[in-house]
Amino acid sequence: MSRKLPIGKGKTSRTACARTLVRTGVDEKTGERLSPSDVTLRVGWCADLVSNMAAALLDEHCNTSDVEVLASGVDAGGRKLPSKAWMALRRLGWSAAPPEGVKVNDRIVRMAQEQAGRALRSVKWRADVVLGVLATWPADPSKRTPREWDQVRAAICGGEHLPSSIIKARTRQVVTYLKANGRLPVDVFELEGAPKVARLLLLAACDGQQATIERSETDTGQALLRLQLPTRPDPATYRDWTWVACPIALPPTVPAAAVLHLPTLRLAGDTVRADLAYTHAVPKAHRTGHTVALGVDWGLNTLLSAGAVQLNGAGRITALGAGAQFRAAGVLAKQHRLRRLSERLHTKADQYERLIAGHDDHQRAPKLDVLRSEIQHVSNRRSNLNDALAWAAARWAVDQAIAAGATVVYVEDLRSMEAGGMGRTLNTRLSQQVRGQIADRMRHLATEQGIAVVTVPARNTSKLCPHCLTPLRHRKAPDQPTIPGWKWAICPHQDCGWQGDRDHGAWRRIAARGLAHQATTVSDRASGHMVIRTVLDNLEANAVVTPTAKTSRKDRTKTGSTRRRSPRPAPRRRRAPSPARPRGPAGQRPEGHAHTDRTRLPRAAHRHQGVNTISTPTTGHRPRGTALGAGFHLHAHASPPRWETIPETQSHSGSLS
Repeated sequence: MSRKLPIGKGKTSRTACARTLVRTGVDEKTGERLSPSDVTLRVGWCADLVSNMAAALLDEHCNTSDVEVLASGVDAGGRKLPSKAWMALRRLGWSAAPPEGVKVNDRIVRMAQEQAGRALRSVKWRADVVLGVLATWPADPSKRTPREWDQVRAAICGGEHLPSSIIKARTRQVVTYLKANGRLPVDVFELEGAPKVARLLLLAACDGQQATIERSETDTGQALLRLQLPTRPDPATYRDWTWVACPIALPPTVPAAAVLHLPTLRLAGDTVRADLAYTHAVPKAHRTGHTVALGVDWGLNTLLSAGAVQLNGAGRITALGAGAQFRAAGVLAKQHRLRRLSERLHTKADQYERLIAGHDDHQRAPKLDVLRSEIQHVSNRRSNLNDALAWAAARWAVDQAIAAGATVVYVEDLRSMEAGGMGRTLNTRLSQQVRGQIADRMRHLATEQGIAVVTVPARNTSKLCPHCLTPLRHRKAPDQPTIPGWKWAICPHQDCGWQGDRDHGAWRRIAARGLAHQATTVSDRASGHMVIRTVLDNLEANAVVTPTAKTSRKDRTKTGSTRRRSPRPAPRRRRAPSPARPRGPAGQRPEGHAHTDRTRLPRAAHRHQGVNTISTPTTGHRPRGTALGAGFHLHAHASPPRWETIPETQSHSGSLS
């Protein structure tokens, strides 16, 4: 199988990751078929050997001097260190060895060095942030002055673009240490200690003598992973290592022409999960030259509001359509209930720990174990719900961009947003949004279509009118123009008079700002993401959406006498119910909107729901929503793409399953 990816004109290579499971295997030496539990056991033995050696390396070299040497990028002789972590550690002479009496090959040691090297390299950034916070410790840690903010950003490398939420989080961490010890920590190593080592196998550090992966020639959805695993927890000789062939079912997201790379094996309970990296060709996304853009605004119950704008040759920006919304109030409310449940469980567990005070034979020790198990279960539910919501929202946003023919998606940068002044409950829900996950998944899905995702500054996107940049007046509702509120925005300028939903005005401002500033788009050095860092006044003056003249599609000019209407109109359908439904599919058309040849209502559709609706019915809470067969809990509403018809493209905006 060729490892070289052919790249055509206008294409670029892209490496992504897909999750799959390693279920079974075959021992090539004995021909024995291994059950899932046997595969998990043998992978666990190998992962224990690797994690123990990696932990020993971290305990020895997780300090300021060694981290500085590794981060400098050069060895003692002035030569540049290799990019691979295990090679860099060997160049520096940081070796690892298995326990006495245990025999492993050199590739197992490589995986331990790779895991430890990656952890040590990641410590450098946290160490610089903590040192910058300690060097400019404020008089009042709970509230820095503008001068103190400038000082701490200047003390951190790249601090001018660092979100304030990260600096505040590190400050709170130092305050906790200060209260417990009565002094400030020296560095991040005293503040956090050595990093924890996970039980995993980084097969990317190995070569063909330890692991190989090949795609099936007959079925592109299958691959064969071969690797050496121990037959006992403490292998004494090389004979205790045998080759195991594990068939892997590839997810449908992996293209048939993609080049597969060795995965990372992770132990999750009784299963072995494989993070499979693959490289494939995708259309190249550009930073400039965009004429149609999609603007995306964040919200709470209305999680996303999006719409498309177009830049014509004269520099005028016009809106394409009225926009759309992705509402997830039910999902976010469920997430809020799980968060409160988790807080109560943590409070109980902390109380039990104080009562037990280290006595394992205490009568409340079994209850503490049950509480910890329940906390883990609730945490997994919250994580899965966030993951499902992030993928659904990102898929919807990218579908909107495809339907509008947009080549770029502009998203406001809210990494530093901290909710305040809206009450304890609403502030907490705003602060725990899954914006970061949605943005990451949006980039993942948009890259496959050659669509760029660019973050823009969020300042004044909801404050100024999208048509004339006049400060808006926010009211409670359109029928209550004198009552101050938050949701409805009205422009006080007499020549403009625009009014609409606050979020719909925001996505217009975001898209217009992105198109006007697209020449200032840069790629972040750390993450590689496209960003617009600052707003320029001369460009912002052109970031206005020009209103289009409203034209009637039907000529209503009166050309004759009005047609006489019947004095007794026909009764409506509800007043004249149809006959009873026959047992078979044929017969009289039944009452309602169901098709005549269906014996049950279509997926996610009831009489009071549209075919694109994925929501809880308005007749009350329906906890059995999943039994109806649509989405997760039927708690999310998504507007379908409606700018144009997409040929041969299946949109996922109508179903979250």
